[in-house]
Amino acid sequence: MKFSTEKFGGNETQRNETLFTLGNGNLGFRGDTEEKAGTFHKGTYINGFYESESILYGESAYGYAKNHETIVNLPDPKRIELTLDSIPFNLEDTGKIKKYLLTLDTQKGSLERITEWNGGSRSIFLRSERLVSFPHEDTAAIRYSVTNTSSKDVQVGLKSFIDVEAKNILAKDDPRIGAKFRHEVLQVRQENPQAFFARTVNSSLSLAGTCSHKFFLGNQSLDFDGEKNFCLKSGETFVLEKYISYVWQKDGDALSLKQMSSDSCKKALELGFDRLLDEQKNFLAEFWKVALVQIEGDRASEEALEFNLFHLLQSASRNGRASIAAKGLSSEGYEGHFFWDSESYACPLFTYTFPLVAKSLLEYRARILPKALERASVMNLKGALFPWRTISGEETSAYFPAGTAQYHIDADIIFALNKYLNAHEDDLGFEKKDVEELCAQTARMWLSLGHFSKSKDGAFCIEDVTGPDEYTAIVNNNAFTNLMARENLEIAIKRSGDKASEEEKNEWKLAAKKMYIPYDDETGIIPQDDSFMDKADWDFKNTPKENYPLLLHYHPLVIYRHRVLKQPDLVLAQFVLGGRFTLAEKIRNFNFYEKYTTGDSSLSHCIMSIMASVCGEREKALEYFNKTARMDIDDVNGNSRDGIHTACMAGSWMSVVYGFAGFSDYGGKFSFNPQIPSSWKKLKFSLALKGSILDVTLTHDAAEYSLRKESAGLSLRHRNVEFTLGAGEKKTFGLAPKLKALLFDLDGVITNTAELHYRAWKEMADREGLIFNQEINKRLLGISREASLAVILEANKVVWCKEKREKACYEKNERYKELISSLGKDDILPGIENLLKEAYDQGIMCALASSSKNAPAIIKVLGLEKYFECSLSKPLDFSAGIKAKPQPDIFLNAAESAGVWYTDCLGIEDARSGVCAIKSAGIKACGLKSSGDDVSAADIIFDSTKDLSLEKLKKLFG
Repeated sequence: MKFSTEKFGGNETQRNETLFTLGNGNLGFRGDTEEKAGTFHKGTYINGFYESESILYGESAYGYAKNHETIVNLPDPKRIELTLDSIPFNLEDTGKIKKYLLTLDTQKGSLERITEWNGGSRSIFLRSERLVSFPHEDTAAIRYSVTNTSSKDVQVGLKSFIDVEAKNILAKDDPRIGAKFRHEVLQVRQENPQAFFARTVNSSLSLAGTCSHKFFLGNQSLDFDGEKNFCLKSGETFVLEKYISYVWQKDGDALSLKQMSSDSCKKALELGFDRLLDEQKNFLAEFWKVALVQIEGDRASEEALEFNLFHLLQSASRNGRASIAAKGLSSEGYEGHFFWDSESYACPLFTYTFPLVAKSLLEYRARILPKALERASVMNLKGALFPWRTISGEETSAYFPAGTAQYHIDADIIFALNKYLNAHEDDLGFEKKDVEELCAQTARMWLSLGHFSKSKDGAFCIEDVTGPDEYTAIVNNNAFTNLMARENLEIAIKRSGDKASEEEKNEWKLAAKKMYIPYDDETGIIPQDDSFMDKADWDFKNTPKENYPLLLHYHPLVIYRHRVLKQPDLVLAQFVLGGRFTLAEKIRNFNFYEKYTTGDSSLSHCIMSIMASVCGEREKALEYFNKTARMDIDDVNGNSRDGIHTACMAGSWMSVVYGFAGFSDYGGKFSFNPQIPSSWKKLKFSLALKGSILDVTLTHDAAEYSLRKESAGLSLRHRNVEFTLGAGEKKTFGLAPKLKALLFDLDGVITNTAELHYRAWKEMADREGLIFNQEINKRLLGISREASLAVILEANKVVWCKEKREKACYEKNERYKELISSLGKDDILPGIENLLKEAYDQGIMCALASSSKNAPAIIKVLGLEKYFECSLSKPLDFSAGIKAKPQPDIFLNAAESAGVWYTDCLGIEDARSGVCAIKSAGIKACGLKSSGDDVSAADIIFDSTKDLSLEKLKKLFG
């Protein structure tokens, strides 16, 4: 793909410099022009090359982070200055630019600039090509050619050098943009314009840089020592090739580093630009064999994904000395720090597209483990506590409520490591001792951080922490943190080997088993933390658009005391730990938390996109995806000039693979539930998995899974069907819904027990002196026994204690069970038994979708057992937190009991709450008007059960 622009100047130049960055995971060149005039910020960076500066606190305290660490803007080796008859060439005078084209080629790994410049009687055609070598991590090259397109000769002045005057951007009001240096960062010795040696003042990092040249005038090869004045004849072309090498070490010796840089530069010079370009193309060809994502029907998204993947590849370290910064190697935003983004967003992408990069990112964490052990000791903890933001391994977050308090980073790292090992353990092994040590030391941290709480019946609680949502800080039992801590402990039990004793592992096992997870029984919501449900809602209605992001306009304490999210904390947990939650739980929590999520974090939209897909809301998923995929290309947040959003870019891939393709990898079990957007015609992508390359092709009608010939075998699951693939094998599954199961409500659909319920409630009400009539009874349609009693008490404006409510419900139910015995065959509603027989004869499953604990008894009394065998053998487990209609739980459970994927089911209901439950479950709904309730939201509606027929219902499925 070629990503191009013809725009330049002002904001366009600022944006272009970010978007057209080149890098190789180690060395990064911002996309600024070779000449200095007309640039916004000339940037050259090495991943992990930083300087430190003491943090100035108005009031400090024990354990606060001591130093800032900031990636250094290095001497600029890109500088080439051109004059034409003593007139400087640059882009500032736009009237002289007749053509401008900037092109990033993701297949070649190069940046090309074409400029047609006219300065009165002088005109030139300039073509600049640039690459930062993937095969040679310390090497870059520029080919700079100029043709005299005017009718007369031009006197050319040409200078090429390393500019040692480059400096970092200094932060002002926005802490996300620049550096906080108060001193001269680099001590530079430049013996000549083509080489330098530099050392940072505080971090003691040493760097040597060298550049060499080849120069051609017409067909002649001439010497070039960095500066030349010559005549360029009309129609004649000169070419300058510039080869660059930057080499660094901790406390490196100047002499040896300069020699290493010189040798590396000489090697590049000998290879030549074309050979370096060929190597670059070959490297990328191998990458794209797995990483490429193709979308038929949405070229803009396809382009964005390739652009994002290319930038991620350029940003991620492959040498284990560094990780991937929040802004990659495109700027100094967030000071070049590594966050949890590396493991939670970038690692999954690279685990399945370029596993060796994922391995390297995780090896960086193993390398800084000693620093994490030190930090845990400072924080009065056992084991290891990884820093929230860092370069060297030290904690550098000056604001601990949204920094150090995010202890979940330990679990994020171990979870990413476990994901990688599940996918590649036998093929691309991680050092076993490092795995065991990482697992053991992080587990020890959790056990020392939390405690078994007497007030919560001995549950393991973790207090005063911050989860991923930085608008809710220092809370007790953040659900994401506790869930991930449990995961960390369970992984450590399996993977810590002899680095932990059996006694320790038993302690971890107990803490994991008794981990406290907040839960609101009334709503079925998992509160984000112990206090979240008690907070006042943020006043979204009266918050001006210009006041977002909130963190730049409101004091943290104002934000912390409200229900408002920077990113979807609990929703993220339900994505990451998908196997721990039912679909009904995911739907319920997604719907609840969506209205509180501002999206002020660029990490937010991809998670919402994935979970919207999981919840069956394809168009909403696409809307969130579009905010993610083109975040930087379209400058969605107006800050692309400050650097790319690497985690957001990785999130765009996750939105496609985990979201639209429905990929799930929790616990090392790999499955798919595809549901691509309606506007997309076809989606194709590949995954590296267990020594295999899996190719996935999805349309609206079919899902095709195939293994390449060189692959090993692979076990997978498509929806609820398990299958295996051998090398070169392909399997296809239809995606068009087919009617395979009918899910029946009981009352008003199979039989009419409303009168029995009415009699039982009426007798209870009369005993208690309560008003109960048919009007109140209508409000009980489709809701649980407990909810029905609540309606009755509310209608009577009385309040009962818990014990009295439980007693009344019990007595009502006992009376109702007595009345059930009066039912018989004649009480089956018209048309139902014929429908059941038709379905039975055609192999279509039938299941009960009723919250009534008496439903099995009623089915038996009616003599319909053989039709509902699946429901009778697997009754609802009400202890599992199943919620009544209009929540989707009961219908999704019915589909599961039938062994049928929910999209191949049809629910039959006579109540509005029941139809809402069916639709929210992603199931087609049949509504019956017979009860008089509003069932207009159903996909097909009948006046009564006698109008039902299997053929009519099948038409809904095409």
